[in-house]
Amino acid sequence: MAQLAPIATALTAGVSVFNSVQQGQAQSANAKAQANAARVQEAARVEQTALQQAAEARARESRLAGTLASTRARLAASGISPDEGSAAALTTGMEREAAAAQSDSDQIFASRLAAGRRSLLNNDGSLTSYLRAGTSFGTSLRNLLD
Repeated sequence: MAQLAPIATALTAGVSVFNSVQQGQAQSANAKAQANAARVQEAARVEQTALQQAAEARARESRLAGTLASTRARLAASGISPDEGSAAALTTGMEREAAAAQSDSDQIFASRLAAGRRSLLNNDGSLTSYLRAGTSFGTSLRNLLD
């Protein structure tokens, strides 16, 4: 009977290690599924942000074109050449302001993308489960030797 105790302990250790490895594989699969879902959500968020930025840029361009056309028409109607002197400076200033607004929008877009990035240091649990299995195996082996 005393000879069966080490065998039973060895079998228990083997089952414990097997269960730990199975649990680790399940955790790893779950972590991979969560990572894939996070990637899909991130891609959707990036696409949505890009579409929003493109729509805002088109709206700004449209407003600028309308404002410039209106300003040029008013200047021309009052007898001032819209391509010379202060009229040209006015239209050039409007174009510069629109370019600055686009630059600001691009910076906000870049910061939105950067804020949503997940860290490369996030663990997926795969190594942890194997370390736990090794620890439980080591504990079982030490109990066997004692």
